Amino acid sequence: MDFEFEKPLQPLRDQIAALQSKHAKGDAAADAELTELQRRLEAETAKLYANLTAWDIVQIARHPGRPTCRQYAEKMCDEFIELHGDRVFGDDPAILGGLARIGNTRFMLIGHQKGATTEERMACRFGMANPEGYRKAIRLMHVAEKWGIPVVTLVDTAGAYPGLDAEARGQAEAIGRNLLEMAGLRTPILAIVTGEGGSGGAIGIAVGDRVLMLEFATYSVISPEGCASILWRDGAKAPDAAKALHITSHDLARLKVIDGIIPEPTGGAHTDAEKTIANVRSAILENLKKLSAVTNGDRLVENRYRKFAAMGHFDKRHAVPID
Repeated sequence: MDFEFEKPLQPLRDQIAALQSKHAKGDAAADAELTELQRRLEAETAKLYANLTAWDIVQIARHPGRPTCRQYAEKMCDEFIELHGDRVFGDDPAILGGLARIGNTRFMLIGHQKGATTEERMACRFGMANPEGYRKAIRLMHVAEKWGIPVVTLVDTAGAYPGLDAEARGQAEAIGRNLLEMAGLRTPILAIVTGEGGSGGAIGIAVGDRVLMLEFATYSVISPEGCASILWRDGAKAPDAAKALHITSHDLARLKVIDGIIPEPTGGAHTDAEKTIANVRSAILENLKKLSAVTNGDRLVENRYRKFAAMGHFDKRHAVPID
């Protein structure tokens, strides 16, 4: 999958491909030129990715090659034991959860699972969870609370599943209950937006003591397309909506909606999944160490409340008089 904004890099890529073909046929003279072109491509890519628009970043966040929750669980953790079901209706494959361990650090890992193959993506509804998914998530969080281990959530969804069955089984209630119960959970919660953080489907597992984002992830109350269709009745204005929504990691860090940014490889997480997973692993260990310093459950809950209550501010310069 090539991005439209990467078209200026294509001539260099074509030259590199041609030289690699010569190299494969035993042309040793191509080595020096190949090395130089690869260096130039890396420099040009870094320059391009340092000046992306919000809409460009939306495309990167949606790339199907970004690591999935299951890949994080299997490649990041030294041990992962998957747990299933909400004990009410059934098991939702769009939410993956289980007991995890990295070294001596144990935690409950919960995240949206988009899937790696077409069949898996269809089964997981591209990471859009049903109510039973959110109920499974909060059930596992209470298990973590009972055993005194922290919760780590990986957020990657366009939003909660909007189907009739999901609404009939109480989609809004399930998400609302998660917000309420996570706010009072007496164990540390670390939330990481790894791809798309869309609407209530994202916040349903993201009420964290610390909220981080991968560098080219997005986090918003609505998709740019949805916002554009409401404000301008024109989905083609999605790039304008993406800019106005301030959905990028750097925008949200500046607005203090998130607490930190996890760097991605040049070109995005999809270009080097192994490095991305290693960066997330390091961030988890670093932040859980900080959160473990607060051992009093009441203080933990109070700090969490203050964190979310402090978001946003009122600017009188932009106030609209009410007659």
